[in-house]
Amino acid sequence: MCRFVVYLGPPVLLSSLTTEPVNSIIHQSFHSHERAEPLNGDGFGLVWYVPEIRDEAALFRSVSPAWSNQNLRHLARMTRSGCIFVHVRAASPGMPVTQTNTHPFCWRNLAFMHNGELAGFQAVKRPLLDRLSDTAFAMIEGTGDSEHLFALFLDRVFRQVGEAVDGLSVEVMAAALEGAVADALELAREAGVTAPSFFNLAVTDGRQVVACRFTDGPPEGAQSLHVHRGKLYVCERGVGRHLEPDHGDHAVIVASEALTDDPGWSVVEPNTLVLVAEDRSVEERPMLALG
Repeated sequence: MCRFVVYLGPPVLLSSLTTEPVNSIIHQSFHSHERAEPLNGDGFGLVWYVPEIRDEAALFRSVSPAWSNQNLRHLARMTRSGCIFVHVRAASPGMPVTQTNTHPFCWRNLAFMHNGELAGFQAVKRPLLDRLSDTAFAMIEGTGDSEHLFALFLDRVFRQVGEAVDGLSVEVMAAALEGAVADALELAREAGVTAPSFFNLAVTDGRQVVACRFTDGPPEGAQSLHVHRGKLYVCERGVGRHLEPDHGDHAVIVASEALTDDPGWSVVEPNTLVLVAEDRSVEERPMLALG
């Protein structure tokens, strides 16, 4: 399975999340602390937003390991954003390592990434595709379960507001994410799948974020997820620090693993939604219909 980092706050260099901290996402690509298998070397991807240029996300993906990609290091030290998604991939057994299967995935101004797996995906894939709208079906370019979960999310959004996805509320995004999880579990049950699924998911429109930590198996088996909120994040000489913000201009970080030694990190409980609004207020709520 994979590792990811979400940042929403005052603009920072991508390197402050990807390459500089002691437990940066690059470090997690070869020495993850909270996975039994520490390697996440099956590619990586970044999304960042520059709203003064356009609403859609910038996307950079590669099938090379994050730790050896010099383009990533050069890009990250010269690029700044206030909304950043970073993902390092450990492909599920049998899944091809291709750029189209590499996270994050984008559609218009929405970006999505996943840590985990949809159990029995090969049995679920055909009925899942059959229930998608034409737009969501056409969005899929790869063969992995994660992009298909994104398509379920998009269809849930379309049911609420249609395909005009600019200006979504965080509540619409949260309902769509929880609904996509429910749809995936329903399809797995109908296919006779009994193994547990794992859905650590994150989605953004560049202004707000919804994430979840979920499994339908034993809660202690859920993939790790942490949140840091209410502080200004800086990284200096390889050390990430969380400072008291000026004028309330704080950041929120949602990450598979804590990037720093700061005591302000909190563990997201299994089967929980995390809603980060545009003002960077954070709400955690149980996924009651699914837990």
